[in-house]
Amino acid sequence: MRFVVVTGMSGGGKSTALKMLEDMGFYCVDNLPVSLIDKFVELITMPDSEISRVALGLDVRAGHSFTEASRILKKQKEEGRQVEILYMDASDAALVKRYKETRRVHPLAGGGRVEDGIREERKMVACLKKEADYIIDTSNLLTRELKQELDRIFIRDEEYNNLMITLLSFGFKYGIPADADLVFDVRFLPNPFYLEELKNKTGNDKEVRDYVMQFPEAGEFLDKLTELLEFLIPNYVKEGKYQLVVAIGCTGGQHRSVTLANELYIRMKDHGSYGIKLFHREQNK
Repeated sequence: MRFVVVTGMSGGGKSTALKMLEDMGFYCVDNLPVSLIDKFVELITMPDSEISRVALGLDVRAGHSFTEASRILKKQKEEGRQVEILYMDASDAALVKRYKETRRVHPLAGGGRVEDGIREERKMVACLKKEADYIIDTSNLLTRELKQELDRIFIRDEEYNNLMITLLSFGFKYGIPADADLVFDVRFLPNPFYLEELKNKTGNDKEVRDYVMQFPEAGEFLDKLTELLEFLIPNYVKEGKYQLVVAIGCTGGQHRSVTLANELYIRMKDHGSYGIKLFHREQNK
């Protein structure tokens, strides 16, 4: 039997993940009291049980008992049961924004500030995050991208290293992305903006892509960048990093950066051991 514990930050996507796992054939139970975990596992692992895949949701509504939950889950593993912990996370800024948009009250905030509730919750769930087999940061993740990640982990059983890579194109004239871990400047390439027939197109158009990639420097840059990332990624994973934003910028974020981000995505998307997504920040400008 496959037993998945879904936990993490309130607003991080736990309920959404549980619904998706249910659609994938998991028997899902949310917010079970920690004191009942042992009994629950005993029931679903009985010889005559027809349940083969279970997802159990645990969050701060269970009270200040996450240390006990961690102990119970360790005990289950020691007894030979396959227990996997999926931790749903998001940045503080993303969580605050979600609470403001939905007008919901954080379970630990009471009548105070959402930020205080988030801070307290991080302390409470830290023990389970350390034990997590999978950490998914949903700060910039679309619903369909989350479904793809869950499908990759729990249906296709592909290797997963808790790393989500975002390839981000941007324009320097609008500022460097605040969440960028690595920033690369491709303004050394000729700018299609100065060609009338390409000015109002973007790197998503074949004509712009062909123009940018005709220069040997573009291909050489991609080769060197790919090699650098192949070196860095395993080391980031080793250090426990689970979110990497690679930003590629040109002047306006429409032509060169979009083209090279697209090309880099094509090279990296089938790697399988990490999640990867593509985002063009200035696409609506």
